[in-house]
Amino acid sequence: MGKVAKIIKRKRFMFRFFDVFFSFFGLILLSPIFFIIAICIVCDSKGRVFYKQTRVGKDGIDFKLYKFRTMTVGSDKGSLITIGARDSRITKVGYFLRKYKLDELPQLINVLLGNMSLVGPRPEVRKYVDLYDDDQRKVLQIRPGITDYASIHYKNENELLANVADPDKMYIEQILPQKINYNMPYINNYTLVEYFKIIFLTFWKIFK
Repeated sequence: MGKVAKIIKRKRFMFRFFDVFFSFFGLILLSPIFFIIAICIVCDSKGRVFYKQTRVGKDGIDFKLYKFRTMTVGSDKGSLITIGARDSRITKVGYFLRKYKLDELPQLINVLLGNMSLVGPRPEVRKYVDLYDDDQRKVLQIRPGITDYASIHYKNENELLANVADPDKMYIEQILPQKINYNMPYINNYTLVEYFKIIFLTFWKIFK
């Protein structure tokens, strides 16, 4: 094995080590919160606690992404994006979970399973991935993540979409390309320094 191959292999091992370490202990430490959230969801509306949706991961391979359910059952049969701070499909508990990003916590399961990383481009549904050009498909070279630069910049994405006549068109033509551009620095500089920097900025943004 060449020197470059060894370096790449070592880098991949380190990323995977931190993903497994943080996701494993995160799930253990957060288990009481998971239990409380599950009770609140069940008491608030009918349906399952967890919501699973097919997303596109590394190398264009589909996987099931886990979230806490924040919408009424069957809502995903309509638009795939939520609009505004008060989308009528979102449950009362769902508003709270989305506001503090608590609905994303079950994705630690995806990280532990290996189809996601803590940090990486947010995985999209096939509908949007099929619209990527060759340059944009670079985001599929690494594992998708729970957080990324785009998530930090577009924390108020739902509010932006609420103010336009055609949210889906705006998402495809404006927001989606910009999200990919925000993620290119991490893809082109795939280092642990950037990995921990994005984690820090994400927590800073949430608590701020």
